Amino acid sequence: MSQRTYNELWAEAQVELSRLLVEELPVEPLKPEKDRVVFFQRLATLYVRYLQVLRQLEKVYDQAVHPQKRRLVLTTLESVMGRILELKNEMVEKEFSEYHYMDDVLHDLKLTPADLEIPIPHYFMTERKTDNEERRAMITNILKKMEATVTDKRVTKPMSQDEAIRIIQVAERARQGRLRATLNEASKRLSKIPIVEAPQPDDMARAAVRIQKVWRGYKERKKTKATRIEDMISLGMAPHPKYQSPCQAIIDANNTEEATRNKQKEHEDEYQKSVIATANHLLEVEGHDIAVNMKEQIRQWFLECRNQTGVFPEFPDDDEGGSAILFAEKDYQQLLKEMAEAEDDGKNKKGKQPEKKDAKKGKEKEEEEEGLVMLPSAFLADLELCNKTFVDFWETRTESRNFDQKHEVELIKEEKREDILAEIRLKVDEEMRQELADWRLAVEKTPAKIYKKKKPKRDKKKKKGEKDLTPTRTLESLCQEMVEEGLLKRVNPVRMQDYLGDFNYLGTTLRMNDIEPMPSMSDVRQLLSLYGVLPLGIEIHTCQRKSLFRVIICCCTGCQVVHEKAPLTKAILLAGPIGVGKKMLVHAICQETGATLFDLSPVNIAGKYPGKPGLAMMIHLVFKVARLMQPSVIWIDGAEKMFYKKVPKEERALEPKRLKKDLPKALKLIKEEDRVLVLGTTTDPTTADIKSLCKVYTKVILIPRPDYGSRYVLWKQLIQKHGGEITTALDLSSLAKISDGYTAGYMIQAIQQVITKRRLLLQEKRPLTAVEFVAPLAKFTPVFQEQEDAFKKWYTKTPLGKKRIKAAQEREEALQAQQGNKGKGKAPPKKGKK
Repeated sequence: MSQRTYNELWAEAQVELSRLLVEELPVEPLKPEKDRVVFFQRLATLYVRYLQVLRQLEKVYDQAVHPQKRRLVLTTLESVMGRILELKNEMVEKEFSEYHYMDDVLHDLKLTPADLEIPIPHYFMTERKTDNEERRAMITNILKKMEATVTDKRVTKPMSQDEAIRIIQVAERARQGRLRATLNEASKRLSKIPIVEAPQPDDMARAAVRIQKVWRGYKERKKTKATRIEDMISLGMAPHPKYQSPCQAIIDANNTEEATRNKQKEHEDEYQKSVIATANHLLEVEGHDIAVNMKEQIRQWFLECRNQTGVFPEFPDDDEGGSAILFAEKDYQQLLKEMAEAEDDGKNKKGKQPEKKDAKKGKEKEEEEEGLVMLPSAFLADLELCNKTFVDFWETRTESRNFDQKHEVELIKEEKREDILAEIRLKVDEEMRQELADWRLAVEKTPAKIYKKKKPKRDKKKKKGEKDLTPTRTLESLCQEMVEEGLLKRVNPVRMQDYLGDFNYLGTTLRMNDIEPMPSMSDVRQLLSLYGVLPLGIEIHTCQRKSLFRVIICCCTGCQVVHEKAPLTKAILLAGPIGVGKKMLVHAICQETGATLFDLSPVNIAGKYPGKPGLAMMIHLVFKVARLMQPSVIWIDGAEKMFYKKVPKEERALEPKRLKKDLPKALKLIKEEDRVLVLGTTTDPTTADIKSLCKVYTKVILIPRPDYGSRYVLWKQLIQKHGGEITTALDLSSLAKISDGYTAGYMIQAIQQVITKRRLLLQEKRPLTAVEFVAPLAKFTPVFQEQEDAFKKWYTKTPLGKKRIKAAQEREEALQAQQGNKGKGKAPPKKGKK
C-alpha cells in the first residue's frame, strides 16, 4: 500500500481515539454504576475498541516512513498499550477472574473473534535485531567452545584385535540370518501359488465383464468425488488446491513491506544527520545573539532590583531553575515569595504525604459505597496530548511537496532551539553570577554568595541484597560461566501464533447460566501476550516533554515510561497438565520480545553453587545479568517443588526448597523500570503450600486441556506442518472427538510416529485416515476429568479464586434476601456494594 493509505489509516485511528477520550474524559464525571454486569460491559467495550486502535497504529508504525510521524505514532501506540493493560487489570479486579469472554461485545461491534487477538508489534524484533543477533552469537560461540573442550577431553577406550573380530562376526551373522529369513519367506509364498489350467472362452468373457464393472465403478466414484470437492470449494468449506501454498501476490506484498522497512532506515539515518547539522547551524547563527539578549535582560533585572530594594539581588541556583525563572512576567517580590514557598513545601512534603493517602482511601471508600467507578488512568493525559498534537500539526498539514515522506527541517529547528537555549542559559548563568559578584564588591563592598554544586547524598544504611558480589567481572565472563553451568539457555524458535487453539464461542452464555467455562487455548494465548509480551517488549524511555514539539521529535523509540505507569507483574505461574504447552509459551515470550532466557528450575540447579554463599552468588549472577541483558525471562520449571509441603524421599538429594527464602528477596529488588519477568510452570500444584506459592507468583494462569474446537485446529495444522495432506479420507471431526483429554504434546508425538518419510511418499496412492492416529495416541494416558476437576478445585484456593467464590456467595445471599422480602411484601433493603 502507498504512504497515503497509511496516513488515512492513522487519521481513522486518531478519530476513534478522540471518541474514546471524549467518553473517558467527560465534562461532568460519570455517576457510580451499581449494576456490576453493566459496569463490566462498559469496560469490555472500551477494551475491545482500544484493541482495534492498537492494531491500526501498529500497522501505521510498521509501514510509515516519515521519521517524525513515526515518533508520534509510537508515543500514541505505547500509551494505548498501557491503557489496555489498565483496563485488563480493572476487569480482573471487578470480575475476579483472569479470563473474560466478550462474544456479545464482538456481536454488538460487528467484529470477529480474530479481532480479539493481541497484535504483537513488529518493532519489538525489527528495531532490536542487531542486539538479539549479538546475544545469540555470543551464546553460540560459548556453546561451541564448550563442545570443543568436551571432544578434546573425550578418551577412546582401547580395543584388542580379538574383540574387534568378535564384533564383526556378530554383525555378519545377524546380516546372514536376516537374508536367510527373507529367502525362506519368499519360497513359502511361491509354494502356495496353485497351478492354473488354461482358460476357456466362457471364462474369458466373464473376466472381461468383471473388469469392465470394476473400471466403470472406479471411474464414476472418481467423477462423483471431483464434483463433491468442487461443490465444497465453491461453498468455501474446503481450501482451493492452488491457494494452499502462498500465491505470487502474497509474496510480492511481503517483499514490498520489507522494502518499506529498508526505506525507513534510510530516512531515519538522514533525519539523525539533519538533527546534528541543524543544531550546529543554529548554534553558530543564533547562539551569539541569544547569549547577548539573555545577558542584557539579566543586567536589567539586576538594576531594577537595585532601584527597588537598594541592594543587588541573590542569583537563583541551578536547582531553582537559574535565570529561567527571571524571564517570567513577575516582579522581584513575587519571585522571592515563590522561592520561599518552594522551600517550605520541600520541608513539609514528608508530613503531608500520609494525609493525602488517608484522603484518597476515604474517597475510595465513599465511591465503593455508592457504586462502581473506573480507576484513575495514568495514560489518558498522554493520549490526550498525543491527540492534540496530531490535530494541531498533522491533521491539516499539506504534504504535496513531500512525496517521499522525508523529515521536515522546521520542526527540528523548533525543538533544537529549546535545547540550545537551555545549554546557553547554563553558560550565561555562570558568567552573570561572576559579574554580579564583581558589581556587589565594587558598589556595596560586600562579598558575593558562594555557589557550590550540591553533591548527591549517599544513604549510610545500604539495603540488603544491593551489594555487587562481582564488581570487577565483565558481562562476557559472567555469561560464559552461566552457559557452562546451564543457567543461561538458548531460546527455541517458536512464536505466539504457533500456540494453536480456537476461540471459546459460548463463554458469555455459560457465565450467564452460572457455569464457569474452561478457557480455550486462544484465551491463554491472549492472556500471555498481555501479561508477558507487551510489558517486556516496551522499552524504558526518559524524555521530558516541555512542548508539543517534544512529542513529535522525541527519542527514536518513543518517550513513554510505560513500566512506571502500567500495572506491574513480576512473576507469573502457569499451571496445567503435561503437554498443554507451558514450556512452549515460555520460549514464545522470549522469541517475540528478544528476551534472554535463564533457567532456575530445581532440577537444573541441583548440585550447583553449593552452600549458602554459593546460593547467594547464583541468584546474584542471574538477576544481575538479567538486568544487564534485559528484557529477560527467568524460568522455573517445577515451581511447586520449591514450596513442597513435604519433600518426597526420591527428591531430597536435589534440595528443591533451596530458593524458597532467597527468591522472594530477589523479586523485591526488581524495580518498575526493569524488564525482568519470572515465569514458573507446574504440573502438580496441589503438593505445594498455596499461601507461599501465591506470595511469589502474583498472577496464576490455569491452562486446561484443549477443547473440541482447539483439538480440531491442532490436528489440522499439525498434520499439515509435518507434511501431511488433508483429504476427505481424513475425518478430522471424528479424530478431534475421540482425542478428548489428550493434550497437544501427545498429539504431536502421535503425528510424528504416523507421518514418516515412507508414509509421505505413499500419500498419493493411500491418503491419510483417522484410524492411523488412534493406535499411537492410545499409548499415552489422557487427562481425565478428575484431574481437571482437581486443578479447578486448587484454583479456587488462590486469592483470586477465593474472591470470586465470596462474591458469588454474596450475590446468592442478596437474591435470597430479595426473594424473601418480596414474599413478605416489603421492599428489599439497599446495601452498598463491596
